[in-house]
Amino acid sequence: MGDIGENTGNTAESTGDIAPLFRSWAEIRISAAPAEVYSVVSDLPRSGEWSPECRGGDWVSGEPAAVGSVFRGENLRDPDVVAWAPVVRGTWFTHSEVVAAEPGRTFRWAMRDSAGRAQDSVWAFDVAPAEDGGSVLVHHFRMGAATEGIRGITAGLDEDGRRRFFAEWGEKVAADLGTTLERIKRVVEKG
Repeated sequence: MGDIGENTGNTAESTGDIAPLFRSWAEIRISAAPAEVYSVVSDLPRSGEWSPECRGGDWVSGEPAAVGSVFRGENLRDPDVVAWAPVVRGTWFTHSEVVAAEPGRTFRWAMRDSAGRAQDSVWAFDVAPAEDGGSVLVHHFRMGAATEGIRGITAGLDEDGRRRFFAEWGEKVAADLGTTLERIKRVVEKG
């Protein structure tokens, strides 16, 4: 990856019957100030420029990118993603709520369930000054308890199927985080 300097990590483990815990992260160095990087990553309607699945969307309530605001995302998943599992394919929509917004430092959003409640499924960007100038951007994903969607996917799977799904889904998420960061680096450094 040349000068990108990416580190990626992922864990997926079962914490009960079907309550998975996912933790994934990746980081990259970007030649831009933290405030500039933050202004890009907190602009969720632009996420189609860098996300492997999210095509963008709109702020549907609250002040854009402020804690408590809600974003409706349009997503597209290819048929070959964990192809054997009953995951959503094609286009679908999500709602997420901003749970942390510290300009120049951190931006986090939690996925909402169908009743509009924030779930224990949080995506995040943390940005910090790099020692030699520029910034280090870390992209995180954490799911502490199975979301409504994950419970639906795993409901018909036996223990081996759930274990296989969690492993393959964790690998997919980790790869997506790295891809997202590479694309954000290009967007920020080109802009």
